[in-house]
Amino acid sequence: MAIGAAGVAAFAYGSLVERTRWTLRRVDVPVLPPGAEPIRVLHLSDLHMAPWQRDKQDWVRSLAALQPDLVVDTGDNLGHERGIEGVRRALEPFRGVPGVFVNGSNDYYGPVLKNPFAYFSGPSRLGRRAKPIDIGELHAFFDELGWHDLDNTATALDLRGTHFEFFGVDDPHKGYDRLDLITAAIDELRAEDPLGDETWPDEASAAVRNTVTVGVAHAPYQRVLNSFVNHGAQLMLAGHTHGGQVCVPGFGALVTNCDIPRDQVKGLSVWRHGLRSAFLNVSAGLGTSIYAPVRFACPPEATLLTLVPTE
Repeated sequence: MAIGAAGVAAFAYGSLVERTRWTLRRVDVPVLPPGAEPIRVLHLSDLHMAPWQRDKQDWVRSLAALQPDLVVDTGDNLGHERGIEGVRRALEPFRGVPGVFVNGSNDYYGPVLKNPFAYFSGPSRLGRRAKPIDIGELHAFFDELGWHDLDNTATALDLRGTHFEFFGVDDPHKGYDRLDLITAAIDELRAEDPLGDETWPDEASAAVRNTVTVGVAHAPYQRVLNSFVNHGAQLMLAGHTHGGQVCVPGFGALVTNCDIPRDQVKGLSVWRHGLRSAFLNVSAGLGTSIYAPVRFACPPEATLLTLVPTE
């Protein structure tokens, strides 16, 4: 009887309180060249937005007051066939702020009711009843904001005097990632850089030294992270895991919904592959499926990463 009551109380807390206990996590990441100006990066992920979720929309809108230099959106923005209405309202204040994004599976397909215990047997699968969502409308809005699509491609941005190279993949959880395209995308990007002209060796060397390379994906599968590190990423950003969504205090996440180790399911860590390594930030995300509206010991979050010079 007491166990049943405790379970009901925990579910009520996770559904009515913690699920909407929006949290901003702040971390410093030493990846900039010596002497560079600090750069504020707002990492948003897994909004799973429904049109009626006005409190979540208002909280995300309020983050514009942080005046980020860059927004990185790691997917699963949509949580309803009319989710774009809420996404527009939430992200409109960031119009004109540089941004990059990748897709998550829920940007393609709407949510469906699932057995939560199935996650213990491995990563979730696309249900037959999942209905396609208009991802084109989402991309059109991001284009209006001025954000760059990183799905299986690369782009470059200059922020506060530092040159950035970004590359990313489409959703690895559904196998849409094309890691084989990353090398060609990076080579093409660098070929278009005028500082890469061999007649300017000093400037080209300076450009290489002052370039920060960032890999972006929705789901942090090991094959993706290893490939990103091999491609020279110094910082990687991902979401998808919801930080476990339901965690046990003192133990952590019960599931990760991919093959990332449990101790790296959320937050900033270092990912090592062979002799190389990179900082990895996995966001616990801001939403849940409308069919699983509960979080426990894992509040919804956005992250403000302040990139600072290496020592």
